[in-house]
Amino acid sequence: MPSDGPARQPKYQRIAAALKDAIASGEYGPGARLPGENDLMAAHGVARMTARQALGVLQAEGLTEARKGAGVFVREFRPIRRRSISRLAADVWTEGRSIWAVDTDGREPVVEFVGVAEEASPAPVASVLGLDDGAPAVARRRRFLLDGKPVMLATSYLDAALVSGTPIVELDTGPGGIYARLADLGHAPTRFREEVRSRMPSPEEAAALRLGTGTPVVLVVRTAFAADGRVVEVNEMVLDSSAYVLEYAFDA
Repeated sequence: MPSDGPARQPKYQRIAAALKDAIASGEYGPGARLPGENDLMAAHGVARMTARQALGVLQAEGLTEARKGAGVFVREFRPIRRRSISRLAADVWTEGRSIWAVDTDGREPVVEFVGVAEEASPAPVASVLGLDDGAPAVARRRRFLLDGKPVMLATSYLDAALVSGTPIVELDTGPGGIYARLADLGHAPTRFREEVRSRMPSPEEAAALRLGTGTPVVLVVRTAFAADGRVVEVNEMVLDSSAYVLEYAFDA
């Protein structure tokens, strides 16, 4: 039976694998310029399209970035370790800290508020919030940047009847964010559920996150429950898959 080993890989994949090994070994460190298409064509005896495909593999995996007129460089960005359990602990937001800051290991994040508005809730969100289709919800939209790079888009949906007229509809909700304000209203979150899946971004998402061609996103949908079982928030987060490590730590 013929082998399915490396010799049967397409040439562009073998070249990409060699470049990844060189990055992993430190031959090309963060910020280093990789060989260009002409260099790869000469070194491996391949056509320009094959060299371009090899470089495209690294860019799609988030290892490199293309700079117009300068070449392809190893990314300097440090991935964000999203600790999905510890970041939601009550002692984070009840003490006035941001759950987002838990992920960034001391690096200073920037939160761009795209807007807060009362609008008809999308059908899937209305169903989870226990609202009639089209019932009003407050939508809070943000874009998160770290080290100058957009890494996440997030939209929180809350029942408008519950939060209208409260600090939750303001851009700045105060220390501890919306979970602390929900606690002020007597609806503190006591349980969370997160659903995670991967997909390709929409054109709008790709533009907002400045994603390279072929880079997927991770969709995390978090549902927050109060002690009585009421759903008090649905948060849809779109993450640049190359920017995150999702970490789940729990006792056996």
